[in-house]
Amino acid sequence: MRVVSGGLQDMWADRVDGVPRIPVGEWINNAFDWVKDNLDAFFDQVADLLRDAVNGIADLLNAPAPLVLAFVFALLALLARDWKVAVGTLVGMTLIISMEQWENAMDTLALIVVATVVALVIAIPLGILAARSDRFSRVIRPVMDLMQTMPAFVWLVPVVTLFSIGVPAGLVATIIFALPPGVRLTELGIRQVDAEVVEAGHAFGATPRQILREVQLPLALPTVMAGVNQVIMLALSMAVISGLVGGGGLGSEVTTSISRLDIGLGFEAGISVVILAIFLDRVTASAGQPGGRRGLFRRLRTKLTRPAGAGAPAAADQGTVPAGAN
Repeated sequence: MRVVSGGLQDMWADRVDGVPRIPVGEWINNAFDWVKDNLDAFFDQVADLLRDAVNGIADLLNAPAPLVLAFVFALLALLARDWKVAVGTLVGMTLIISMEQWENAMDTLALIVVATVVALVIAIPLGILAARSDRFSRVIRPVMDLMQTMPAFVWLVPVVTLFSIGVPAGLVATIIFALPPGVRLTELGIRQVDAEVVEAGHAFGATPRQILREVQLPLALPTVMAGVNQVIMLALSMAVISGLVGGGGLGSEVTTSISRLDIGLGFEAGISVVILAIFLDRVTASAGQPGGRRGLFRRLRTKLTRPAGAGAPAAADQGTVPAGAN
């Protein structure tokens, strides 16, 4: 219950159950109104750029025959993981084609690709800065908490205000929601690198940039790739929600199924999302695993790059050193 009392000081003039009312919502509305009034042309240009990027990749993915691209995805799964994932990918992609959801799935994949690239371009440098500066880490941590814990639907409101209904609004909301794991896991991976290894690099005269590029990032790669995997998964989940603001693809199909109460259409779109998620998860997760343990490409690379007379593959994979070697 709000109580207004003119006899109190101004700070107590507007009270809610005895507590001064803080107009946070009004401040945010005023801030967005100012941004919209002064930077509207800038956001229009950003929207056009994002729309062109998504449409370009979607056109590229939809150019080949669906079965041809399904075989390409299966080959990619074979190179990255193993034949079981490749067969599962081919079966899953064929199922998407048979449900007439291929074009929508490729539109969603295009949105995920652009959102993931933009999110990682922002997240990885921020994670590196956070790993190298405790002060910056303390500043950015609550920002990441806000971005990650804010309900996903809330992000749709400001992006629609700035970008209006359409693909750019859904893409920006996806980037905001998917970005935090990339920052957190990049910072975590670099901080977990053994300090003695870094000190050895300094002792040999390496510059901080060389240590970062040649020591810290390679050793932190599994954790960084886990962050990439999480960014992709969150982008996929948010891409469906962005269908509410005209994000297109499978998200629009889900939204249409809700408005029509069409259970069959909803399950077809949902199954297509699951197939895409499994494919992207398996392929990206394998990239962070130690070399030579997974994937035809890794095994071929290990075999081709192994020096003549090297030890057994098992010993090479485990990083063991032959007796008498320095």
